[in-house]
Amino acid sequence: MTEDPHSPTTAAPTPQPTPTVSAGGATAMHPAGTAAPSGAGASDELPFGIPPDRPEILVGAAFAGGLLAAIILKRLGSD
Repeated sequence: MTEDPHSPTTAAPTPQPTPTVSAGGATAMHPAGTAAPSGAGASDELPFGIPPDRPEILVGAAFAGGLLAAIILKRLGSD
């Protein structure tokens, strides 16, 4: 160990290479050369057919649902 606090270390584990999709196993969801899907049971789809690259749709729906619930509760609680 050196006295220099900014010297590089090897404290982290060595990263494993990411498996890629071969040309023979390519699909529309996983084109050739992209990262292969992880193990069995992994889900690449979001609910209601929302594309995985657009999670902001779920956030917007959750916000709208919360706002609607607040409006309904406010009307139910007013005299």
